[in-house]
Amino acid sequence: MILDKFRLDDKVALVTGASAGLGAAIAVALAEAGAQVACHGNTRSPDATCEAIENVGGVAHPITGDLSRRETAGALIEQTLARFGSLDILINNAGTIRRAPAVDYSDEDWTTVIEVNLSSVFRLSQLAGRHMIENGRGGKIVNIASVLSFQGGITVPAYAAAKGGVAQLTKALANEWATYRINVNAIAPGYMRTDTTAALQTDETRNRQILERIPAGRWGEPEDLAGAAVFLSSAASDYLNGHILFVDGGWMGR
Repeated sequence: MILDKFRLDDKVALVTGASAGLGAAIAVALAEAGAQVACHGNTRSPDATCEAIENVGGVAHPITGDLSRRETAGALIEQTLARFGSLDILINNAGTIRRAPAVDYSDEDWTTVIEVNLSSVFRLSQLAGRHMIENGRGGKIVNIASVLSFQGGITVPAYAAAKGGVAQLTKALANEWATYRINVNAIAPGYMRTDTTAALQTDETRNRQILERIPAGRWGEPEDLAGAAVFLSSAASDYLNGHILFVDGGWMGR
């Protein structure tokens, strides 16, 4: 049955930035599809997400760690393997944003955003990829890119640079690892209703401008990513490599 290809039974997933927003919705969706999920929280506990997973009959494990620190990636992989014994799916969702005009942008903000949004994605993918190659079973890596992987944005130079890097890293890793049956793909969300976009939602002018451009006529909700995440994590996407899937209400097609 074709629908069986979307099931994730007996799979183990690690979702970064799963305390709320996009990561929480993705983690719960993977669990509903059958995966056991390690839920990572960067600065907030992922306990609420783990509870939501357990409420739908799933298995979850909370882990925390600051991804602006180089050593955190290794700790997250180690803790996931210690709890579940394997890792089949990595969702690189954790991210941060710092807003300021480029002429005023601080080195500290630049470094933090690049570390969390790009460097940690590489470190986690490298470690997960190494595990997947060694165990010989392949796996799925799904990076959360952005429409700003392709557009410059305004007053978010580090975020745009990092998300552009995520798109290119996705393609680079897919080229190397497809032969090992490791699928590396990305989702590029549009304007989603999360804490990250709170400043835009409350700015009357920017909110109106954004909504006027989105053909769907609304902000995206975290649950709008659920289907795409399950698809890219499942056997249904086994011949998809290096692809960046827009979930943007039609923003990029406007």
